[in-house]
Amino acid sequence: MNLTIGRAALSLATAALMLVAPLGAPVSADPLVEDTLIVGAIPVSVAFSPNGGKAYVANAGNATVSVILVSTGDVTDTINVGATPYSVAVSPDGGKVYVANYADNTVSVIEASTGDVTDTINVGNAPYSVAFSPNGKKAYVANSDDDTVSVITVATGRVTRRIRVGDSPYSVAFSPNGKKAYVTNYMDNNVSVITVAKSKVTRRIRVGGGPRSVSFSPDGKKAYVTNRNEGTVSVISVAKGKVSDTIDVDFSPESVAFSRDGSCAFVTHSNDNTVSAIQVSSGTVTDSITVGNEPYWVAFSPADNFAYVTNSDDSSVSLITY
Repeated sequence: MNLTIGRAALSLATAALMLVAPLGAPVSADPLVEDTLIVGAIPVSVAFSPNGGKAYVANAGNATVSVILVSTGDVTDTINVGATPYSVAVSPDGGKVYVANYADNTVSVIEASTGDVTDTINVGNAPYSVAFSPNGKKAYVANSDDDTVSVITVATGRVTRRIRVGDSPYSVAFSPNGKKAYVTNYMDNNVSVITVAKSKVTRRIRVGGGPRSVSFSPDGKKAYVTNRNEGTVSVISVAKGKVSDTIDVDFSPESVAFSRDGSCAFVTHSNDNTVSAIQVSSGTVTDSITVGNEPYWVAFSPADNFAYVTNSDDSSVSLITY
């Protein structure tokens, strides 16, 4: 379906609800899959441009990145990158797209304005995740087979430091203020906290079994970590540097992301083809949304109330309204 039409219909439905709801009453709707888009083989990661106009999907199965024009839902470009791209990230200014290529130990650098790969950066072994610092000066790459994070200076496109973390680092995320970076260590059941100014690990936080993904709330007060082997999400108090709560979710939680306003978080479950919706204020699961086969990554649009979920086993992306 045409996304523009779908969003217009959704807005009309919301307006209708407001007309019949008592004055001052909150209007809410259950999350639902609004559309499904076909992309490349084994889509793993998805990231948005800062203005929300484009979404980039890393397709591990055919070494490409699909570029989606969000306003129409059309794939407008397919870019060849390195072998087995697992993670994609867009710089805060929207100028560059970094793609971590798991099988050839590189990061492909895409010029967003042209869609051309302009550089290839050698990093550590089996890079699984890449993230830009909020100021756009650095990018961190979690190298799952050599237990390090490669620090890329974006201006030069070169690795300037390697930071030793834990066993099998999978995911990396920066705090909104850019002072800390959290790295999940899958085999150690912990999170390495990197103090960015020092470029070193200054704390380790024990979480659940098999931590995969980490995401900070927009206000920077909480971080959620999915524990794949336990079916839980660890809630980290960033100020205290420790787990303050544990949320039971469904089987095999993979990726986690917060909505723009921080009121909810979505968690993907690869083994049962669902996404859990967590109400952050209460720390409870309020919905389970059926998506495609083997959902892996989830990301919220910075421009509207849509979340994109990659379905790695059926070459698609589910668009969820919330």
